[in-house]
Amino acid sequence: MIVFDGLYSFVSIGLSGLAVLALRFVRRGADERFPWGREAAEPLVVILKAATLGALCVYAGVGGVVDLLRGGQEVEVGWAIVYALIATAASFTVGLVLRRGTRSESEQGPGKDLVRSEAAEWLGDALLSAGVLIGFLVALLLMSRGRSDLAAYVDPGMVVLVSAAFLVVPFRLVIGGMREMLSMSPPEEVQSRLREVVDDVGQHYGLPESFLRAAKVGGRMDIEVDYVVGPESSVVTVADCDAVRSDLHERLTALGYEKSVVVAFTTDRRWAE
Repeated sequence: MIVFDGLYSFVSIGLSGLAVLALRFVRRGADERFPWGREAAEPLVVILKAATLGALCVYAGVGGVVDLLRGGQEVEVGWAIVYALIATAASFTVGLVLRRGTRSESEQGPGKDLVRSEAAEWLGDALLSAGVLIGFLVALLLMSRGRSDLAAYVDPGMVVLVSAAFLVVPFRLVIGGMREMLSMSPPEEVQSRLREVVDDVGQHYGLPESFLRAAKVGGRMDIEVDYVVGPESSVVTVADCDAVRSDLHERLTALGYEKSVVVAFTTDRRWAE
């Protein structure tokens, strides 16, 4: 269990270096080679990190099952408990600091998804270390009652249980990253906020119908809004269209995302569908 926990922490630290490189890459912004920006690197790195940690969990779980079939594994619980205490405290501290950092600035922005994935990994490592601690406390109790035969199964048993339970974290990260890589619609709560802003602007300018398309890629939100202009709309000239764009842009800025916004107008809804 300690080997698994330590290896997980070691791999996490190595992947954190990859996240730092990705963040620097994203912050270089758009240029001729990347006209839409570099935010796609964020979900790509998140997927890579999560897949690596998921594979590690599967490997450890299989190893734990093999040890169980071989009759368990003896361990010195004294120093193992000390290690687990230190690892749990350190991982929780780092995870909470990273999570707080994602809330201290704007709601979204370049690198926020990378920081969130880092926080999830460290908090997951803290839970892993807490599992180590509980397991060895149970082993210590069994050994104090003369059941060393049962205590030998605690270590591989905890490896199997914890690795299986922790697979949820990389699985969720992979799903979220794939949604962004495939340009799927953002989460429902984000979509609802965007729809509310688009509808408010449309009502203000007498635009009877609108079509919204959005996809979140890293810290950037790609948004396309098509307004259907009716006979009672106040939007007549190009200047009127620009006024709508300006109003919509200001309201979307309040949501906190870096954004790429396209706003179009038509009198025939078939061009907007």
